[in-house]
Amino acid sequence: MAIEVKNLGKSFGAFKALDGVDLKVADGELLALLGPSGSGKTTLLRIIAGLEWPDSGELHFDGENALSRGARERHVGFVFQHYALFRHMTVFENVAFGLRVQPRKVRKSEAEIRKRVKELLDLVQLDWLADRYPNQLSGGQRQRIALARALAIEPRILLLDEPFGALDAKVRKELRQWLRSLHNEIHVTSIFVTHDQEEALEVAHRVVVMDKGRIEQVGSPGDVYDSPASAFVHGFIGESITLPVEVKDSAVHLNGRPLDLASDGIAAGASTLFVRRHDMLIGPAGFGPLQGAVTHVRSFGPVQRAEIALMESATRIEIDAPRDRDLRVGDAIGLRPRRYRIFAG
Repeated sequence: MAIEVKNLGKSFGAFKALDGVDLKVADGELLALLGPSGSGKTTLLRIIAGLEWPDSGELHFDGENALSRGARERHVGFVFQHYALFRHMTVFENVAFGLRVQPRKVRKSEAEIRKRVKELLDLVQLDWLADRYPNQLSGGQRQRIALARALAIEPRILLLDEPFGALDAKVRKELRQWLRSLHNEIHVTSIFVTHDQEEALEVAHRVVVMDKGRIEQVGSPGDVYDSPASAFVHGFIGESITLPVEVKDSAVHLNGRPLDLASDGIAAGASTLFVRRHDMLIGPAGFGPLQGAVTHVRSFGPVQRAEIALMESATRIEIDAPRDRDLRVGDAIGLRPRRYRIFAG
């Protein structure tokens, strides 16, 4: 099922949740809506589901006007952050619920319902929990049951709102990998909302970065990470060093001092320099356009993170370096960005 959103607008009082959103989702795609709280991603998801109505714009499923249909007519499966399982029902009955409440003319027989539920519990690898109740399950198990319930009605579109937000980091990572593998099996057009950049970059085919009701960038995980389209995207995705600079006479200046860096064709004026922490090359004092002193070092895994007080400004930045670089507090060092971006303003 392909989805197309055209010039979608939605306001809640004076707050503009969506501001002229255009988006196309391909049939069978796994798409992430990524952005901070209030960016409009959940509102967009709920409009696609039929749980909210836009003030303006169009929504099409396979070229047909989806806004002419109610939520039940859209054949959309929805997975909520907090599971929304029925506490008084067993796992089996929770998954069967959507099938049992369908209109009589399309409702499956009891034998077919039981067969479908068994298939779904096998799919989410929890068939052995069929007779348990939600309060007897772990958070990760509850979320998988919620997903099985959403899939029971054989939706043409699967929507997930912060599906792993209530889980701890280890379980989140396990379920991210599981969801990606599951999607390859079911091949249902799927959209999930998250504010977790690692989650979006690891799971999705494409990522939609949103801010203040608008789409900032749409692209593959590699595109949005390596080639951010705006200062917001660069700052939101990945961990970046930011320095206020000025472009003057095609040169980049920091606190009035020219740096040996190309201006990237940015027009003269106040700008911001963005560098990923791991893209800052380190050398002895005198190396590179930036000079500083190490004020703090902490190590974890294969990297060490060092806080550097820059000589060129009162700024302190954090960089990531290999453990074998052996940085120590008090070391005078030079820095050169291996890759960087400059954005005006």
